[in-house]
Amino acid sequence: MPIRILAIGDIVGRRSVRYLGEQLRRLRDRLGADFTVVNGENAADIHGIAVQDAEAILEAGADLITLGNHAFGQRDIGHFLDDRPDRIIRPANFPALCPGAGWTFADVHGRRMLCINLSGTVHMDELDNPFTVAERILAAEKGRYDIAMLDFHAEATSEKMAMGRFLDGRVQVVFGTHTHVATADEAILPGGTGYITDLGMCGPADGILGVHDGSGRRRYRHRYPCGSVPHDDPDAHAFFRGGGSRGGARCAVHVGGRGSLFLPAGGAGGVLSVVRRQP
Repeated sequence: MPIRILAIGDIVGRRSVRYLGEQLRRLRDRLGADFTVVNGENAADIHGIAVQDAEAILEAGADLITLGNHAFGQRDIGHFLDDRPDRIIRPANFPALCPGAGWTFADVHGRRMLCINLSGTVHMDELDNPFTVAERILAAEKGRYDIAMLDFHAEATSEKMAMGRFLDGRVQVVFGTHTHVATADEAILPGGTGYITDLGMCGPADGILGVHDGSGRRRYRHRYPCGSVPHDDPDAHAFFRGGGSRGGARCAVHVGGRGSLFLPAGGAGGVLSVVRRQP
């Protein structure tokens, strides 16, 4: 029986957390998703994730929350990471003394799935080499899982593509997060791994990476710190991975903040087209 994984890009701000609560269960049902993973590192109004945000995302229907470079932007999240390592993870290449875990397992339809979170190092914080850490995790957990997926939270497209190729045939899904811009390169790699460079975000399409366009423009025009004000009209970007002869069908799925809904059309096992339902 194929396992259908729905992955949601970076949640930007608490309005987007509420929007996810309104939309996610319906989207899961429409797609027949068996497992949903959400990157929540910007849920607390752009910088980090608080306990209340994590609880709301899980209540919305997420099975697992992944994080990124802003994982500890809110002080209260540390104990939650320690208490709920089965439901929320942070990048595995963070320092070992950081709270929480960098990978976990989930049981889905009788199959054990290894879920890994890693951070890139190109134009980002200096951390352990994510390729080395990925290799180490797969070796340490060899024989303990049936399928595996990775959220690679990274800036550079080249680093993400390299990770996809590095793990091709060894994990079933590699998706990128962090840039808040959805890419159109979803693919089944030669070894059978489902890949996309970046999921995008659950945030406003008409802002600047989820930030209100006014504060975003001032930041670059005046080179003066002006804060990041989350926009108030979110969309959601996601990647859907289903089962099939080569590991499955895939498509980019978008849920629009103004009532438009992008849904896959076509049969299981092939490339799914994307259609738009008008509001």
